[in-house]
Amino acid sequence: MPVRSTKPYLIRAIHEWCSESGLTPYLSVKVDESTRVPIEYVKNGEIVLNVSYDATKRLTIGNDVIQFSARFSGASRECSVPIPAVLGIFARENGQGLFFAPEEAPAEAVNPEAPAGPDEPAPPPNGKPRLQVIK
Repeated sequence: MPVRSTKPYLIRAIHEWCSESGLTPYLSVKVDESTRVPIEYVKNGEIVLNVSYDATKRLTIGNDVIQFSARFSGASRECSVPIPAVLGIFARENGQGLFFAPEEAPAEAVNPEAPAGPDEPAPPPNGKPRLQVIK
């Protein structure tokens, strides 16, 4: 029987500690093709998300994925973050929390052939950005 990762349990524990201490839990995430977050807020392949109960709706921190709905610039967006994509969880007010070594998402979680739905932005392209002049 494979040993379960302690990562989701630690994430839940720090989230609970922040919430009970009156602190704001923030999640640092490495964005890849299996991560569903608003792409326009991603910088250098990473995003930091406020995952407090006040900022999210239907927050679920599962063993494989963290899911919630949140408002970005007034628009409600569904977010889904695989546990391997989480780089850390910390309190905004004092920076205390836990940070993890970057992991690769399991192969079955990544589906590059899946088309992006209407609510789902397309994943960011790989490689260096480039501009193309159209006449």
